[in-house]
Amino acid sequence: MTNTHDHGGGVRSVRVPIPDNPLGHTLVYVVDTDRGPVLIDTGWDDPASWDTLADGLAACGTAPTGIHGVVITHHHPDHHGLSGKVREASGAWIAMHAADAAIVRRTRSAEPERWFTYMAAKLTAAGAPEEHVAPLRGARRRRNLPGLTPALPDREIVPGDLLPLPGRRLRAIWTPGHTPGHVCLHLEEAHPAGLTGNGRLFSGDHVLPEITPHIGLYEDPDDATVTDPLGDYLDSLERVARLAPAEILPAHQHPFTDAGARVGTLLTHHESRLTDLLSLLSEPLTAWQLAERMEWNRPWDQIPYGSRNIAVSEAESHLRRLVKLGRAEAVAGSNPVTYTAV
Repeated sequence: MTNTHDHGGGVRSVRVPIPDNPLGHTLVYVVDTDRGPVLIDTGWDDPASWDTLADGLAACGTAPTGIHGVVITHHHPDHHGLSGKVREASGAWIAMHAADAAIVRRTRSAEPERWFTYMAAKLTAAGAPEEHVAPLRGARRRRNLPGLTPALPDREIVPGDLLPLPGRRLRAIWTPGHTPGHVCLHLEEAHPAGLTGNGRLFSGDHVLPEITPHIGLYEDPDDATVTDPLGDYLDSLERVARLAPAEILPAHQHPFTDAGARVGTLLTHHESRLTDLLSLLSEPLTAWQLAERMEWNRPWDQIPYGSRNIAVSEAESHLRRLVKLGRAEAVAGSNPVTYTAV
């Protein structure tokens, strides 16, 4: 099976593998411009992934050395991982939204110990048992893991603006939720196959054909602002539905049409999930206890350590939404904090 696909109208994709991950691969899009090809996302920083990207670019009639620019939908390592290598090979610019660029700067400069201390405090506050928190105390992280020294972007993606792709109309749509600086990219050109709708949308992880993206808390040890990532995500979904693109080109799985129907399904999913959580909150629960009782793709006792941290973050984002909507509240004086339905 070939790792490249021609989507027509000067847009191709390369399937770049993500090692040891059920998602399988990231779809890196290659967009022709008057100054040379521009990539949307780059894939995971791994030697085999780099080779696949280079081979895919060759199949698209170019090479890493020929890339003019890189547009990053969001900072996660399966999207931004290879950006630095592409820039080293070609001198390409790298563009990212300011909110995610700030995370990249923090990741590059923060001492791992500080991050572990922060995570231990967060999990303790969420009601995690001591045996879960203990490994984070005094933990040390190897500096050479993927994603620990991501490339610093040198251009800022400004929401609503056209990106500097000569001969193309690619507009940035800010869609926070999965990350604070996630962007979708609207190719404001007639669909090459004549499909009805407004051009094509590179959706990153914001809207995928069959998967609901992770919506956790925005983690920033230096910022005490109480954010509402799930609220951000639901608002951003409606923004995409209003665009009514003819086709969505996501970063995982496969392209699809009828953005409105998919957005409707995702909105319904989150509304029913919030309703389910309210019924669990008939008794006071910590975020950890709520995560233990929520429905995941496997039973809680089979969820690995790192995934439990992600699950608790997702439980907290749903709790914040319920509190903001006035449907749940923190129990006064509880420590760790428990929540109950209103």
